[in-house]
Amino acid sequence: MNYSTLLIEAHEQGIFVLSINRPDKLNALNTQVMKDLDQAIAELSTDTKVKAIIITGAGDKAFVAGADIAELATLNESTGQKLAQSGQAVFNRIARCPKPVIAVVEGYALGGGCELAMACHIRIASSKAVFGLPEVSLGLIPGYGGTQRLTRLVGQGRAMEMILTGNPVKADQALQSGLVNKVVEAGTALQEAKMMLETILKRAPLALTAAIKAILASQESPEEGYNLEAEYFGDLCGTKDFKMGTTAFLAKEKPDFTGS
Repeated sequence: MNYSTLLIEAHEQGIFVLSINRPDKLNALNTQVMKDLDQAIAELSTDTKVKAIIITGAGDKAFVAGADIAELATLNESTGQKLAQSGQAVFNRIARCPKPVIAVVEGYALGGGCELAMACHIRIASSKAVFGLPEVSLGLIPGYGGTQRLTRLVGQGRAMEMILTGNPVKADQALQSGLVNKVVEAGTALQEAKMMLETILKRAPLALTAAIKAILASQESPEEGYNLEAEYFGDLCGTKDFKMGTTAFLAKEKPDFTGS
């Protein structure tokens, strides 16, 4: 997997780190980045060697500082809507990835960068991280799912404040509001994400995938979410991992899950 705007590195336990690699542009999202990101996530999602994904930005100044403003300035009504729909599709692919996806945020996560972080399943931020959706200052609104995901994460009132003012929030504020899961010392967020994934990947792989799907279903329809939860629960009762997990628990041993 070779991409002009991304770096992908394999780490222990099948953890793959995907870095947006435009540090000279503060990793701003442009057409090529979005194309590369879409293809990379599609490949990583289906590669059996990949157990979990970390998304971050190259350098220590920014996760992703937003979209490429030079590209945005060329949009009209038709091309703008198509761009938003395309961006939503890419970020939806990340959100629906059957494997755990963690955003590691060092520095700025603004505009499309904040939307990218929110598309990930979990967000770990450096104490120096800054989040914001400043699109109204450009005469726009967030277009890659930001109005929807921010509202679900922090509630309507806080989402209204962040989006209507366009003001950024620091890491501690993001943690307090529920926008991020954890804040750690600068330079340690990647290691913290790996440690969290080490714990997650000790669990049954089929159960992890089912849990991700069931949680996401709740966003579409609470009733459907309940139905899928029961369906997946039943399916998992027929797996070898379920038998292994319950047997090991009763024997006070550690389970050795196989993903079957």
